[in-house]
Amino acid sequence: MWPYQTTEAVEQNLRDAGCDEECIRKFMEDLRQSREKEGLKLLAQHRRCLVDAMHREQKRIDCLDYLVYQMERVRK
Repeated sequence: MWPYQTTEAVEQNLRDAGCDEECIRKFMEDLRQSREKEGLKLLAQHRRCLVDAMHREQKRIDCLDYLVYQMERVRK
């Protein structure tokens, strides 16, 4: 069931993935109660949040890139 040696390793992996302590607590409780499906839903929800944040940041980068492009075009 566990792809890791210890629960501490799972908790650390969740922290490294940006999960807050409440998310970690819920996930670990789901695993302890053999509710893997619910735990996976929780991870999928967190992943969606991360992807949404990544897209927001990419849009900001695109805006900066466009501004730099416009400024460099004027300089030529």
